[in-house]
Amino acid sequence: MNAHANTGSDRARKHEPFPAYGPVDAALGFVVFYLFVERATPTLVDTVTGVVPGLSASAVGFGLAAFLWFIFVVTTLDQLRRQLAALGVVAGDAGRPDRVASGWAVPSVPRLLVYAVVTVVGGSIAVLTFDRAVDAGIAFIRLATDLGVGVFPFGAFPLVEFLVIVVFFVAFGAATHSLDRVVIGSVRTAFATVRP
Repeated sequence: MNAHANTGSDRARKHEPFPAYGPVDAALGFVVFYLFVERATPTLVDTVTGVVPGLSASAVGFGLAAFLWFIFVVTTLDQLRRQLAALGVVAGDAGRPDRVASGWAVPSVPRLLVYAVVTVVGGSIAVLTFDRAVDAGIAFIRLATDLGVGVFPFGAFPLVEFLVIVVFFVAFGAATHSLDRVVIGSVRTAFATVRP
């Protein structure tokens, strides 16, 4: 049985290498969320002020802005914690696999090339479907609040719009995940060539 305490020099070797994966993925995810909220704000304001008549549109707008700032601060703090954990300054996520031992610390060139291809293909699909996915998301908000009667033809479930949203999020998720791996993996590779 190979059990030991995760302390001392073992602990320093077990944390994820620096820089930790995630900042590019998190930043692009926040940007897309921000763009969606910005474009959906008029619909959200109409929806909330329709449900709560005494609430002003400016209060709803302020609430959405505060919510965006909250998400930004939480995302930034989480990414900072992840980078500090990679340096061994703070405790990392419990139960994560040991990526250093599995050889994932510095990705191979073929792995980086696969990530680059997924970034280009997924990013292209995400760019092509972004506007339609945002419009479909806004239409779903209207449909859910009964403000958008007739938004979709024949009052049927908007299957095509739903599929566009799914395709966008799958392509966007794959692209940002892969781009994060390319950028952070390249930085790790550069660090590995400089370090003794």
